[in-house]
Amino acid sequence: MPRPMPPPAAARWSPRLQGTLALVTLLALLLFVATAAWTQWARADLDPVRATLSLYLHGPWGVALRTAYCVLALAIVLLAGSLHAGSASPRRSAAAPLLFCVAALGLATVAIGDSWLPGRAPLLAPLVHGLAANTAFLCVSVAMLLQSWYLRADPQWSRWAGLAWGWAWLCFVLLWLHVLWRGPPRGAGQKLVIAMVVAWLAAVALQCWWQARRARR
Repeated sequence: MPRPMPPPAAARWSPRLQGTLALVTLLALLLFVATAAWTQWARADLDPVRATLSLYLHGPWGVALRTAYCVLALAIVLLAGSLHAGSASPRRSAAAPLLFCVAALGLATVAIGDSWLPGRAPLLAPLVHGLAANTAFLCVSVAMLLQSWYLRADPQWSRWAGLAWGWAWLCFVLLWLHVLWRGPPRGAGQKLVIAMVVAWLAAVALQCWWQARRARR
C-alpha cells in the first residue's frame, strides 16, 4: 500500500498554529461584517442601495469602518499565510499569497488614506482611493482563483476545492459585471461583490480550522 505523500518541506506551521490563525481570521471577518452592517443601519443620511461602502468611511461611524477595513486586511494576510504554509498541493506557489497580501495592502491604503488625505491633499485623495480599491478588488479575485486551483490538487481539500473554484469564478465574474455594467445601483453591486468575497474567505478559513482540528487529533 503506497504511503501518503507528506506536505512540502516549506509547510512548517503546526496544526495548532494554523487552527489558531484560521479562528482569528474568522473572528476578524465577523467583526468586519458586523461593523459594515451596523453602519448601513446607523447612517440614515446615505441610501444603502446607491451608496458604495467607501462612502461610509467618512462621517458618523467612519473611524469604526476604517478600522474594520484594516482588520479585514489582516485577516486576508493571515489566511493567505496559513493556506500557503499548510498546503500539500503540487501546484503550490507564492503567487496566491503575494496577491492576497497586495490586496490587503490596497484595502489598508483605502482605510488609512481616507482618514487624512481628503483634508490634506483633496486632489490626490480620489486618485489614491481609486487605485488602492481597484488593486484590492482585482488582486483578491485573482488570488482566490489561483488558490482554488492549488486546492484542487491538494488531497486535503479534494471534497471542497470544486466549490471554492466555482465560487471564486462567480466572484470574478460579478466583479467585472460591476465594473463594466453601469445599469444596476453602484452601492448594491459593490456590496454584493464584497459579500461574496468575504463569504469565500470565511468558508476557506472555516475549512482550515476543521482540518487543523482533525490534524491535532
